[in-house]
Amino acid sequence: MTVAVIALAAAGCGKSSQDTGASGTSSSGKYNGKGIGLAYDIGGKGDQSFNDAAYAGFQKAEKDFGIGGRDVEPADNETDADKVQRLDQLAKAGYNPIIGVGFVYAPAVKEIAAKYPKITFGIIDDNEVTAKNVVDMVFAAEQSSYLAGVAAASATKKDHIGFIGGVDIPLIHTFEAGFDQGAKSVNPKIKIASQYLTQTPAEGGFSSPDKGKAAAQGQIDAGADVIYHAAGLSGQGVIQAAATAKIWAIGVDSDQYGQSALAKYKDYILGSALKNVGGAVYDLVKSVYQGKPESGVIEGTLKTGGWGGGGRGTATRTLKPQ
Repeated sequence: MTVAVIALAAAGCGKSSQDTGASGTSSSGKYNGKGIGLAYDIGGKGDQSFNDAAYAGFQKAEKDFGIGGRDVEPADNETDADKVQRLDQLAKAGYNPIIGVGFVYAPAVKEIAAKYPKITFGIIDDNEVTAKNVVDMVFAAEQSSYLAGVAAASATKKDHIGFIGGVDIPLIHTFEAGFDQGAKSVNPKIKIASQYLTQTPAEGGFSSPDKGKAAAQGQIDAGADVIYHAAGLSGQGVIQAAATAKIWAIGVDSDQYGQSALAKYKDYILGSALKNVGGAVYDLVKSVYQGKPESGVIEGTLKTGGWGGGGRGTATRTLKPQ
C-alpha cells in the first residue's frame, strides 16, 4: 500500500561571509539599512536542514526587496563572546534586521540588541530575550513531529521505529514527544527507540554526520525500519544509514527529499517535518523593509503556517515503501 506523508514546513569570529548588496530604500522610502544580517547556527550553511531553511528566506527577501545582505558562518568551538562580536560587527556595518539562527544566540542578541536599539534583531528557537527591538521566532515542533509519528507508524512493517535527537535539550525533547504521541495514536503498542547524540551543542550533536550515522545504524540493527531525526547536519548521517539499509528516514526543518546533497538517498526519505524558518526570516525582513518591524514572540504553528509545505501551506507526497 502507499503511504501519504505530510511534508511540513512551519522552518564575530567565524568563517568568511558573503555580502550580496549595498544599502537600499523601500518604495515607501522607509528602509535605509544596508541589508539583512544572518548569523548561522552550528553546522552552518549547507546542512540541508535548519540553517539552509533560514538561508532560503534570506535569499527570497534579498530578491524581493532588492536590499542585499550578509550571511556569516560559525566557527568551530566558538564561545558566546564570538557570537557577540559577530552580531556587533553586523550592527556596526548597518545591517537591519540581524538574525541569529538558533537559541545559542540568545545571550549575544540580548547584549547587542540593547546596544543598538534602532536595529531589529531576530532569534530563532528562543523566546527568553525580551526587548522592543527583538523578535523571538519560535515554532510548535510537537505539531509537525506528531504527524511525522503518524507517518512512521503507518509505514513501519516491524512496528519498531526510531527517533534521533541531536542534543539532549528541551527544544529537541519537544520533537521527540510529538513524534511519540503521533506514532502511538496509530499503534499504542509500537516500539519507539530514542537516542540523543550529545549532551551539549559544543560536542557536535548538530554538526556530526558520523554520529548520526552510527546512532541510526544501532537502531537499524536493533530492528527499527523508520527513523525520524531532529539533528541538523548530523541528520545527513541518519539518512545515509537508512538508505544503505533500505529503510525509511524522515527529515526535518528543510524538505530533505528535495535537497540536492541528499539526492542519492531520496528514495528512502519518507518525508520531512519542515519548520518554516525561511518564512519567519522573510516575514521579519519584510516588516523592517516596510517600516513596521515585528516585535515580541511570534510562534509558528500549523494554524498560522509556521509548519507547512512550500510558502505558508501544506504539501503532501505519496511514496511507495520499498
